[in-house]
Amino acid sequence: MDRGLRTALAQLLPDLRAFARYLTGSRTEADDLVQEAVLRTLRSLDGRSEGVDLRAWCLAVIRNTFHEQLRSRRREQRLAEVMPEDQEAPAEQEVPGRIRDLTRALRELPPLLREAVILVGAQGLSHQEAADICAVPLGTMKARVSRARRLLAEALDKPPPPDPVMT
Repeated sequence: MDRGLRTALAQLLPDLRAFARYLTGSRTEADDLVQEAVLRTLRSLDGRSEGVDLRAWCLAVIRNTFHEQLRSRRREQRLAEVMPEDQEAPAEQEVPGRIRDLTRALRELPPLLREAVILVGAQGLSHQEAADICAVPLGTMKARVSRARRLLAEALDKPPPPDPVMT
């Protein structure tokens, strides 16, 4: 295996874990998802990573793997309950209230909206990059991000911020 590819993947792990964690709502499932995505990436690239946007590639693999797992397990209705209550208690003591509320609000978003707002908001991708990763038109991605932001604002009981892209 290409040493440069291994190094590049290792540097991407924090971003990949963060994205997977927001998708799954669980550290354990996120780590499993990242592991599966890295294995798939290594198999598919097989040392031929030149000219590939590795970050976008890996985020797309994580997204696709997540949706495959969702479909196969028929878990959309139980996704918000992935993390048992007894595991949540220590994190609540460490995380300020606003972050905890935001995390809960993100977990309650439908998966497609959650991934859109995470890709654009937390991962810092452009709407076009996120649309490419999710294989949807740019307008669809903008609409998903806008709707997710509105739902988050409602969940947090705050007026939504103006969407600079939509204005």
